[in-house]
Amino acid sequence: MFSQEFLQTLTLPDMDNVSQYLRGLSRATVISMGAVAAATTYYMTRRPKALPSICDLQMQSVEIPGGELAHQSVMLNGDTLLTHLYDDARTLYEFFLRGACVSNNGPFLGSRKPDCLYEWMSYQEVMERTENLGSAFLYKQHSKTTDPNIGIFSQNRPEWTITELACYTYSLVSVPLYDTLGAEAINYILDKASIATIVCDVADKVNLVLDCVKDRKHTVKSIVIMETPSEDLVSRGKQAGIDIISLQVMEAIGKANYRQPVPPQPDDMAVICFTSGTTGNPKGAMLTHGNIVSNCSAFIKLTQVSCPLGPMDVHISFLPLAHMFERVVQGVMIVLGARIGYFQGDIRLLMDDLSTLKPTVFPVVPRLLNRMYDKIFGQANTPMKRWFLDFAYSKKEAEMSRGIMRRNSIWDRLVFKKVQATVGGRVRLMITGAAPISPTVLTFLRAALGCQFYEGYGQTECTAGCTMTTPGDWTAGHVGAPLPCNNIKLVDVAEMKYLAVNGEGEVCVKGPNVFLGYLNDPEKTAETIDADGWLHTGDIGKWLPNGTLQIVDRKKHIFKLAQGEYIAPEKIENVYVRSDAVAQVFVHGDSLQACLVAVVVLDPDFLPAWTKRTMEIEGSYEALCSREDVKAAILKDMVRLGKESDLKSFEQVKAIHIHTEMFSVSNGLLTPTLKAKRNELRQYFRSQLDELYAGIKM
Repeated sequence: MFSQEFLQTLTLPDMDNVSQYLRGLSRATVISMGAVAAATTYYMTRRPKALPSICDLQMQSVEIPGGELAHQSVMLNGDTLLTHLYDDARTLYEFFLRGACVSNNGPFLGSRKPDCLYEWMSYQEVMERTENLGSAFLYKQHSKTTDPNIGIFSQNRPEWTITELACYTYSLVSVPLYDTLGAEAINYILDKASIATIVCDVADKVNLVLDCVKDRKHTVKSIVIMETPSEDLVSRGKQAGIDIISLQVMEAIGKANYRQPVPPQPDDMAVICFTSGTTGNPKGAMLTHGNIVSNCSAFIKLTQVSCPLGPMDVHISFLPLAHMFERVVQGVMIVLGARIGYFQGDIRLLMDDLSTLKPTVFPVVPRLLNRMYDKIFGQANTPMKRWFLDFAYSKKEAEMSRGIMRRNSIWDRLVFKKVQATVGGRVRLMITGAAPISPTVLTFLRAALGCQFYEGYGQTECTAGCTMTTPGDWTAGHVGAPLPCNNIKLVDVAEMKYLAVNGEGEVCVKGPNVFLGYLNDPEKTAETIDADGWLHTGDIGKWLPNGTLQIVDRKKHIFKLAQGEYIAPEKIENVYVRSDAVAQVFVHGDSLQACLVAVVVLDPDFLPAWTKRTMEIEGSYEALCSREDVKAAILKDMVRLGKESDLKSFEQVKAIHIHTEMFSVSNGLLTPTLKAKRNELRQYFRSQLDELYAGIKM
């Protein structure tokens, strides 16, 4: 929030009032900015007058055509949604220009070789390279109106961002590719987006593209590789009618044929981001400069008082740049003139990169947070260590409940300093999204890391985020309030008994961050964006008393059981994975069956300790997974959690199959964004599911 010195001068009653007030600010309604300004003045001058209570503040909802009510961010003055923060930065190209100016041509993109320090390119160096590369694209006959789409097929590295900025500088469109899509999906994207030039990082990806286009008509004319291509690779490209050249040569071509930048407009398309759907071909979400700028601006506006970022901040880039979450974080860093350091490309070396880079901004996904949490508690391997860890955590949690977020307490020095050191020791801001995270894990890591730690929710179709934790509200179990760039409303899903009048329903989003639609797919676009411009997310939300949104269910994957009960499997799975011993769950049922069954993957790090503690049984992971009494105990624990979460009896699974291999992208059971491929899971485990049902009938 504010400086630690200031926080420590506040009395306990003051802090309670501040915390109450800030939690109230997360109400998803419009509040007078004058009230916010008055409260800020109070904080800074420590006026003795008590803070106003929530019920004293002037609240109003936003009326939309048809008499419905939508919810807005408290950060707005009136009902005008935020499109941009800076008048000189309304496109991503202008973001880049502003960042270069704000940083005073400071360091921008950094990378490292094994056992070496980071080496940095300045904003000016990057600008020269982007203009050279962009000029080469124009020399190759790309333009805003002719062949605007440039494929990028690479891991995170400086050249990725240079290529993207080259597109923005000349009003071209970046189209990310990623190998986890598979050859068939890459073929589909190349054709759907009519991609003529692809920029790849390594020869393996070039070969994959060549395999995709082999012996068929295609649009690809050039492949630019970030390293020097071999003669064999160049020869193979010629056989397919594709010119393969190095990025260095491509930039030299552009330098010799330099063109002045062609700045885009806010309404111009910037990115076609193909979403890895759980069924069917990927869909190309068309995002404009205005879409991305509004989303970045909303994040900055929400955090600029509690954790203002600037040229001295450093972001660690390891989450896939092919996804919009990482792209928006980078957009924020660029417009503020900050630095971006890239990991070495091997996630196993991430901790080494963190300790070397010492980032201040660290976006993460729940899977990494779960591993951090497991590792911390795994090291508390004696009753005394566990007691001390729990005691220290309770003290930090009590501070958080009063609005204090810091990492210089006695508990930090005694217990959590090593935890903070694992992420470099300087992290000021963390944000997580992309998937649900356990409230227990989130609250503990907020306390342990002692930094501003936000949780967001959204999807590619609203650029990245549409809600985020409000600064000062460090409660868990929700995804925050609407961002200043969009309205949110809930609509009835009658068949699942979710009604907007009860504050429940499908989450719908409207604002400048909502995408244009799917590339060359008006039918799917119409299914997603209604006639009034509302994006229907397919997620079921619930408004909590403090105005935050909780995601409680999923609409798209519902099915009926034999007796007509509607089932939303993802809601049930999110309950069952709270079991300490459970890592993954796939809940299955259909209209021919009267009950549910599940495939469960047990956590190899937690299972042995769990069985020893709860059953006094020891053994290897494989041996424990094969035991019928362990399976029965796991099922019993899952059902217990289901009862505690108010699952109905027909929502509880009746039998489980224990599987010892994690569902993953590599085995085809998860999408690249780590969502379950339900059709593939159903087919993969068909025989086991049939056996479970046969056993229930016996």
